[in-house]
Amino acid sequence: MCMGFGCNAAGIVGCRIIDSPRERLIAMLTNNFVPCNGRFPTIISIITMFFVGFAAGPFQSVLSTLLLTLVVVLGILMTFLVSRILSKTILKGQPSSFTLELPPYRRPRIGKIIIHSIFDRTLFVLGRAVSVAAPAGLVIWLLANIHVDGATLLAHCSAFLDPFGRLLGMDGVILLAFILGFPANEIVVPIMIMAYMANGSLVEFDNLMELKSLLTANGWTWITAISTMLFSLMHWPCSTTCLTVKKESQSFKWTALSICIPTIIGMIVCFSFTTIARLFV
Repeated sequence: MCMGFGCNAAGIVGCRIIDSPRERLIAMLTNNFVPCNGRFPTIISIITMFFVGFAAGPFQSVLSTLLLTLVVVLGILMTFLVSRILSKTILKGQPSSFTLELPPYRRPRIGKIIIHSIFDRTLFVLGRAVSVAAPAGLVIWLLANIHVDGATLLAHCSAFLDPFGRLLGMDGVILLAFILGFPANEIVVPIMIMAYMANGSLVEFDNLMELKSLLTANGWTWITAISTMLFSLMHWPCSTTCLTVKKESQSFKWTALSICIPTIIGMIVCFSFTTIARLFV
């Protein structure tokens, strides 16, 4: 779980230390509820723009830290809850005991460690990222630059998804950004900006207040902000994580479940929150 805070794909690889195949699968299927480095910037930006902008001085940092901690704790609680449900349903079994055996201490071999880390871990993860990111980048460019009936394909797709996005407290642009952000969670916000500005390339703002002005001008409210954070925390894993799950589990079924479980839960949570919040607005 802790490795997932850096990268969910690394967290999946880290599950190899679990001896029980059943418990290893549970850990792999629930690892995505832990926010990775790709999702932290989105969550932190939304917290800063919509919930701590009124605070000043050290109170802003303290409040931002508390809110971010709440989001992380929610992800951890969802991990425990879903793990419990899986262990009682499709992955029933007796819990195994955990034994940590310390190996003999030896002087580390720096060269062997570097080579082993590069070829077995770094290149493995990067190779799977590139294999999906390259064609996905082409798809994003085509959607943003091909015009049909005076609008880009990106605009048509976001308009098609808009009714469903509204049910989840978001809009079609946000939902489409998450879909097109499948190769890497880091590009979700740039895709939103590109769609809202009708720009044919990915752009970023240097100032969060400028970004907030763009978002509020396109209908963002505090409900939209919280729903987007919740969906960022609980939605399908990125492409690299999915490919890693497939390699580690050797099963398309478990890979599909690793996508469906967080996505369905994220949709239920967003829909429930939005429905309740709108009753008080």
